[in-house]
Amino acid sequence: MYKKISFLTKRDGMTTKDFIDYYENHHVPLILRLAPAPDVYKRHYVVRGDELNLREDDIEFDVVCEVAFADSAAFHRWLDALSAAGSQVPDDEAKFLDRSRHMSFTDDERVTSA
Repeated sequence: MYKKISFLTKRDGMTTKDFIDYYENHHVPLILRLAPAPDVYKRHYVVRGDELNLREDDIEFDVVCEVAFADSAAFHRWLDALSAAGSQVPDDEAKFLDRSRHMSFTDDERVTSA
């Protein structure tokens, strides 16, 4: 499976509640309208103020987004579909993300289970 992991930061002045609401109720449906659904499309939101967080003040993102596809070719077909939509995706991201702080990487996942 081919995975892309992204660390995304909310736009300045936006509350966490509004950020999550916009992402889940506006951006995700837009992405799913513009391109075929990834095999996996997860958002892991940072929960601030939890006593188990380590070095919380150093966490400079608000969500980890994970998308997964059967292979690299499927991922690139998805990107092509999103690109064909013109400026819709970047225009929407500007409403809730600080795009200058976006970081991402390709994932080589290893799983150990009992």
